[in-house]
Amino acid sequence: MMQIRDRIVELVRVPAGQLRPHPKNWRLHPAHQREALRGLLAEIGYADALLARRLPDGSLELIDGHLRAELTPDMEVPVLVLDLDEQEAAKLLALLDPLAGLAEPNEEVLQQLLAEVQTEHEAVREVLESISGGLPLLPEASEMPPDVPIPHTFQVVVECKDEEDQRLLYERLTQEGYRCRLLSL
Repeated sequence: MMQIRDRIVELVRVPAGQLRPHPKNWRLHPAHQREALRGLLAEIGYADALLARRLPDGSLELIDGHLRAELTPDMEVPVLVLDLDEQEAAKLLALLDPLAGLAEPNEEVLQQLLAEVQTEHEAVREVLESISGGLPLLPEASEMPPDVPIPHTFQVVVECKDEEDQRLLYERLTQEGYRCRLLSL
């Protein structure tokens, strides 16, 4: 049987602004993700601990949870302190999100779950719609109020020369405050 070490030393609560961002944090957080996380934090609150390691000077260096810490700098947040050296922390930083992203959905169970989830926050709703395969999450017809006004939307579709061009344009427009969705045909 494989030996698996428990690397969690303690759970502490510290002001998020006191946590040091990892200098090799490779994750970028576009405007739509920031807004969706703000919405989820407003609707649910903190429901997961940040991950950090203690440095020789006693400070805590983040491994996971950079955006949460950035959005709530004055809030005391839960942090799991891990017993990791610099190389182990870099390995976890590099692999934690990509490993989670390798999970494959059970579409039937996912659609049932999404049918139960409700939100008041537009950015959270957009994330839920993207998870559902782009299908809008609408209430059942019997639950819809009569004469729901449908707002006008104005959209532009831009043809890009390749995926990199699409990524750069997407990043530029989201930084300028536009709500964008990626589309590949």
